[in-house]
Amino acid sequence: MAIRNLAPFGKKSVPVQREDENPFALLRREMDTLFENYFRGFDLEPFESRMGAFDPKVDVIENDKEIKVSAELPGMDEKEIDISLQNGMLTIKGEKKEEKEDKRKDYYRMERSYGSFSRTIPLPVEVETDKVEAAFKKGVLSITLPKTAKALAETKKISVKVE
Repeated sequence: MAIRNLAPFGKKSVPVQREDENPFALLRREMDTLFENYFRGFDLEPFESRMGAFDPKVDVIENDKEIKVSAELPGMDEKEIDISLQNGMLTIKGEKKEEKEDKRKDYYRMERSYGSFSRTIPLPVEVETDKVEAAFKKGVLSITLPKTAKALAETKKISVKVE
């Protein structure tokens, strides 16, 4: 190996540019990447994709007798929530509207935040629709879906063999 190959000052690099991209498209892509990386550290997405969106956390737990669904809906009232069950799908919808107004002698401030959501959860078994219960307490929605007798009878325990 020649010493010339180890020296960085002997080679010139040429930037590669695709013919189908113009400089403005490249700049936009770099700016998008910059913002995506910045907001990733705060568990946020870029502004434009979050406008008007509200994405509640939902947990689904299944045991031998029932399926339990809980959704975190802070700042909402039970009147703003719509729950439906159709064709083996549980749908939770809602719209969050909040307005804060602060009037004082030397300033006026008005903040508004809106967001809607819709979550559809496929249910793995049949449930007794007339026995489904929903409760809302301290911003957490809890839904209990009891399994049908048919679904309970079809459950089969499978043993694991060790080799």
